[in-house]
Amino acid sequence: MFASGRGTNLKAILNYPELKGKIEVKWLITDNPFCKALKIAKKYNISFYCINNNKIKKNYDNIIELFNKDNIELIVLAGFLKLLPSEFVEYFKNRIINIHPALLPSFGGKGMYGMNVHKAVFNSKVSESGATIHFVDNTYDTGKIMAQRKIDITNCNSAEEIAENVLKIEHQLLPETINKIAECKIKIGE
Repeated sequence: MFASGRGTNLKAILNYPELKGKIEVKWLITDNPFCKALKIAKKYNISFYCINNNKIKKNYDNIIELFNKDNIELIVLAGFLKLLPSEFVEYFKNRIINIHPALLPSFGGKGMYGMNVHKAVFNSKVSESGATIHFVDNTYDTGKIMAQRKIDITNCNSAEEIAENVLKIEHQLLPETINKIAECKIKIGE
């Protein structure tokens, strides 16, 4: 699991009943040593690694070594704000997924994360938003889409209200998708 912020998706995965005994979250990787996701990792005895932004290549080489040692099969980005190095993405090709807080391909790309996305959605006056899970490639939010869930936002009066509603969808969609991967209903690594 890669995260930079609150870790609410990590918590949703850890508390999803259908995933108990099927998966194990072995690592939390973060670029933010003060993120709340670290508190969740510590509470659940999940190993963690903080990326030093001055030594990016060395960090990702270390992460590859750790992941190989622990036989990591799937990498989940949930609120991780940095673009992964292309060598890392290629090494774990089709085994890295990301959750995005909008209906891709709309409202994606560089700088489109968190409230930036929800403000853009709100200002566009669209009637729907939602969450998208996609494979990670070498650019922001352009990988093959594997799951989406839409919600009606016509009654939302602010970007914050959209964010709150979309987060609820994320907390359902991400664990459900990981469960489908665990049950081989969605193929990865091909």
